[in-house]
Amino acid sequence: MFEKFLTGKTAVVTGSNSGIGLGVARQLARAGANLVLNSFTDRDEDHALADRLAAEHGVSARYIKADMSRPDECRALVEQAGQCDILVNNAGIQFVSPIPDFPVEKWDAIIAINLSSAFHTTAAALPDMRKAGWGRVVNIASAHGLTASPFKSAYVAAKHGIVGLTKVTALETAQEPITCNAICPGYVLTPLVEAQIPDTMKEYGMSREEVIKKVMLERQPSKEFATVEEMGDTAVFLCSQAAAQITGTTISVDGGWTAL
Repeated sequence: MFEKFLTGKTAVVTGSNSGIGLGVARQLARAGANLVLNSFTDRDEDHALADRLAAEHGVSARYIKADMSRPDECRALVEQAGQCDILVNNAGIQFVSPIPDFPVEKWDAIIAINLSSAFHTTAAALPDMRKAGWGRVVNIASAHGLTASPFKSAYVAAKHGIVGLTKVTALETAQEPITCNAICPGYVLTPLVEAQIPDTMKEYGMSREEVIKKVMLERQPSKEFATVEEMGDTAVFLCSQAAAQITGTTISVDGGWTAL
């Protein structure tokens, strides 16, 4: 879809050893960007994944462990990257519970990882982008950054916060060659979501197709999952010259969810 117009640029993608983060990283590498992958683990397979992406796409890639619940590690990730032309804030966790029963530690963790981490990485990355004279910040928000669902108070609050942070970052960089935008996915077919399907089939006594369309994609009018590749291609577009004047906004990739 895209030529290697990002050659020479380095993309730091948080939470990128699986799912949406990995899909975004892979598409950025296809466009020529060097990669810094991240998660909170430090396994041989994490580093092997970076080596494999480097070999597949002819870029440099490495993996840096950093716990996105810790402000110092968020900032250290960007510093250790050495170069950060593209920052993709993707790391996130989820927990579901009614507000009166919502564990305080779960609230704190979700706000820290889903929202505060993006503040800390952005604060660390902007000086480098300004020095380089170019930068792109892409925040992976959610349809829940624009709407809400019951029992997801922390997640919805964090994703609404990401949208707000996106707007502020865009305004503070509006007269510079730096943009900041948020991608708002609906349901995306990640390995985590795929793993939930068999148990949901048993719970509801439904076929795979029924579970997908009637349960999981109940609020997604297209009745189709988005793909991690589509998330990645959207991020690549936001890094292109065509998107140079797109900043401070949300791009919904949700099959019509937020049109309801």
